[in-house]
This record gives sequence, C-alpha cells and structure tokens, in this order.
Amino acid sequence: MTTYYLSVKDMSRAKGPDPELSFQGIGPDKLAADIAAAMRGDDLFQRWRAKQPEPDEVDPSLGAADGAASASGELSNDRTDIQLTTSLPMRLVKHRLNLLIGSSWELRDTR
Repeated sequence: MTTYYLSVKDMSRAKGPDPELSFQGIGPDKLAADIAAAMRGDDLFQRWRAKQPEPDEVDPSLGAADGAASASGELSNDRTDIQLTTSLPMRLVKHRLNLLIGSSWELRDTR
C-alpha cells in the first residue's frame, strides 16, 4: 500500500474537464469520499471508457480497483489536504484524479 499526500489549493476549481465525470461536492470530506470511491471501484473508469471513441480499445488495466482504498481530507490554512492510501499505481491514481478534479491537485509526498 502506498499513501499519497495530495493538496488542492482552490476547491472551487476542483473540477474535472467533463462535468458528467467531475467532482460535484463541497468540502474536504466529500472530496476524500469521492476519491476513495474512485479507487475502490471501476464506476468512474466505466463511465469514462463509455465516452471514448473506441471504448473496446481502452486498456482494461486502467479499470483496476482497490477495494481497501481509503482517503481522508482536511482544510489547512490555504489548501485542502487529502491523504489517500491505495495499492493502485500512481498512473491510475493520476488518471482518476484528473477525471474528478482536473489539474487542481498537487502530489506533496508518498510513503
């Protein structure tokens, strides 16, 4: 398991490029819950895949899930901090974060 320490500087900009796949909540707890759900299952991946020009050609390994993934969020002085623990590799974490919250996140550390 790897723990990713992420930050989001402006929660109002924490939106992915496709509103149908994007984070729609408010606050660090909802964001952490949505991130954990995106790692635990393949729903977000399946919805994204269905929107691709050739869904059957999408690499199925992008849909890997970690049923034990967990995340927590808290407000800091100038940002929202998210701690995500998962067995998924960074390439999958990055893909799902980009779908959910676009480029508004930053990886601060891993352990």
